[in-house]
Amino acid sequence: MNVRTEIERAVRAAAPHALVETVRAALAAAYDARSVELLLADYGMTVLKPVGSAPGRERTLSMHNSPQGRAFGSQLPHEEPAGRGGAIDHHFPVTVRGERLGILTVRLPAGGSTPRTMDELTQVADLLGHEIIVAERDTDLYQAARRIARLTLAAEMQWQLLPARAFTAAEYAIGAQLEPAYAIHGDNFDWAADGDQLTVSVTNGMGEGIQASLLTNLAVNALRNARRAGIGIADQAALADQALYDQHRGAAHVSTLLLRFDLATGTVGAVDAGSPQLWRLRGRKVARIELDAQLPLGMFEESRYDVQYLQLVPGDRLLLVSDGVYDAVSPLGEAYVERGLARAVLATRLLPAASVPGAVLRELADYRESDPLDDALVVCIDWFGRKDSDG
Repeated sequence: MNVRTEIERAVRAAAPHALVETVRAALAAAYDARSVELLLADYGMTVLKPVGSAPGRERTLSMHNSPQGRAFGSQLPHEEPAGRGGAIDHHFPVTVRGERLGILTVRLPAGGSTPRTMDELTQVADLLGHEIIVAERDTDLYQAARRIARLTLAAEMQWQLLPARAFTAAEYAIGAQLEPAYAIHGDNFDWAADGDQLTVSVTNGMGEGIQASLLTNLAVNALRNARRAGIGIADQAALADQALYDQHRGAAHVSTLLLRFDLATGTVGAVDAGSPQLWRLRGRKVARIELDAQLPLGMFEESRYDVQYLQLVPGDRLLLVSDGVYDAVSPLGEAYVERGLARAVLATRLLPAASVPGAVLRELADYRESDPLDDALVVCIDWFGRKDSDG
């Protein structure tokens, strides 16, 4: 049995809470690793935080101003000298299907950084990422390690409802981020894909705190229930609308934007049931895609919804933004949607989809120069198309 197989078996057999300790022991035995550390990105995507640190002794590292942060941002291994004796710290991205979880840092002795070892450690980082996703069903260790502050209860409910914050496939790449990360209440994003279609939704439950979170939870689960039954997005909206109306009798509603992508052709069906906006970057031209506004979910009994269609071409970038983004106002009273949003879309055009939402939200924070009054959500979708498709 080769070294890589032995490590993989050990990690897969480890208890959910003991993944880091198992990897540490395996790498020490196989590569004479002097230290092994796993750092996870926090909910706000601002720092990297080590797993397993004693409470009050956590060593957080900047996502934007540290060697580990540079490896995280570039998604490429990074190395740096580790004191005397010629030892080297290697920082490997821990990423699962496009979702950036954190960094695995391995200190190797002088002469231990061979190309083969680097390749094998990169694969160990990939394996660790997949095992963390599975382990989170059975332990709170990794979710607790992502926190630099306590989540509000509403935020806890929303993060538990969300899918991954990024995903990459042959035809597209997605990235999303919510702010304020530790106190969100009503905004939400969701997606699901099979071999033929990708469905994306952005929802915003009215109200604040627990009320908004409960409302959004009901809407998202109603949409998922309809989607998993194989129903089209117009009927998904209608069934979720009915579920919300039956519960609240029109006293509460949810703004929703639903998109369904045909992966073979690049045709996108859209249902605009509320306030989220859709923007497109094509080449260097940024424009809002105007959709026919339909009723928010749950406002009236038995509302009907229609699908509109648009056509994407390879290289297109879509941004879905909530009202907390486009309605933000500068200290001089200028709405962000007037010029700031288009500038931010252009300024981030060279970033991968996973990095765009955070960059736009940081620019938004500088623009308004005050604490947000509402949730702010950005979803970025890059369309590559299929190589065998003309669409």
